[in-house]
Amino acid sequence: MDIVKDDEWGLYPNFSKDEMKCKHTGLCFMTHSIMKDLQDIRTLYGKPMMVSSGYRDVSHPAERIKTSPGEHTFGMAVDILCFGSDAIDLIDLATAHGIKRIGVSMKGAMSSRFLHLGVGDRDNGRFPVGLWSY
Repeated sequence: MDIVKDDEWGLYPNFSKDEMKCKHTGLCFMTHSIMKDLQDIRTLYGKPMMVSSGYRDVSHPAERIKTSPGEHTFGMAVDILCFGSDAIDLIDLATAHGIKRIGVSMKGAMSSRFLHLGVGDRDNGRFPVGLWSY
């Protein structure tokens, strides 16, 4: 995996290391693969994309309850806050860019709805292609 180094974040002008870092530890080990896709999608989307979760350390509460570490712990996934037609537009753009791991959470308050976009299927093969809902 090719992790984004501190001096490489300029390759992704619409995203920052701060918004991608683990909310629990402050660490950030995002891969170029997901970041390049995100930047390409953001450029075509033409609107801000609010990241609710990027990298997660294995000690993050959302990861500790899992039976094995998820895509976020490998820096291969992000959760983007969105709903309605914005979610549909982002799904279209993501699939056009080869993202084949998409989780959809469209329940509850509008402000907490999100899409999980992941590249674990192609970056390490540990995570199968999939579309799911939370």
